[in-house]
Amino acid sequence: MKNEEKLYKIIDSYKLNDDEKKELLSIIMPIYNKDFFQERMSNSFLHHSNITLGEHIIEDATQSYIYSKKKNVDVRLSVIIAMFHDLYTKSWKSYKKKKKFYNLHGFTHPIEACINSIYYYPEYFNDKDAYKIIDGIIHHMFPLPVRCIDNTNLELNNEEIYNKLDDKYKNMIIKSCSRHKLGHFSYSKSLYKEGNILSKADKYVSIKKDITLVSVFTFIISFIRKSITKF
Repeated sequence: MKNEEKLYKIIDSYKLNDDEKKELLSIIMPIYNKDFFQERMSNSFLHHSNITLGEHIIEDATQSYIYSKKKNVDVRLSVIIAMFHDLYTKSWKSYKKKKKFYNLHGFTHPIEACINSIYYYPEYFNDKDAYKIIDGIIHHMFPLPVRCIDNTNLELNNEEIYNKLDDKYKNMIIKSCSRHKLGHFSYSKSLYKEGNILSKADKYVSIKKDITLVSVFTFIISFIRKSITKF
């Protein structure tokens, strides 16, 4: 098993019992073991602080599992959304500066992650839950906005993959990121409990491990100040 020491260290820190750990691993391993995910376990994909993007995702998946159990919602679906929510294309620390403020990584990475998830893990998008997964990924940053797909250039790092997607998936992405639209942004939360579970888990993990409340507050204030002049 690849990077098994990192994987088990994270999951063991949450004090799950043996049955819970077995159930969680049965959901995440088919996603985790693919090379596309393993790249994000490497130091070329550092997230906030000194953890890798893959480690952050595993933490979110584990926390989503715990929240789902408590809320009695679809555990498998919540964990799948968590495993896909940050599968963007390039490390955000190595991005070239984007031309438009509204195309910054924070606003566009949910769309990139959604595109990559559909492309690299198509087996998860062939049933009735496809839109639930897409909607959960797109709106995982709520209450922060996500970039809408409109007639302007999004400066996506995986635009060529987006162009290869079946139209039904493109339409799902466009539909999801068009709710509660203001200017270039959607200010909606996920329509589904499983997506909102991941959104809650992501904030908990980020505040605990990755970023401070001060930086979150500073980002929100900065966004409001700049966006007023952009719309």
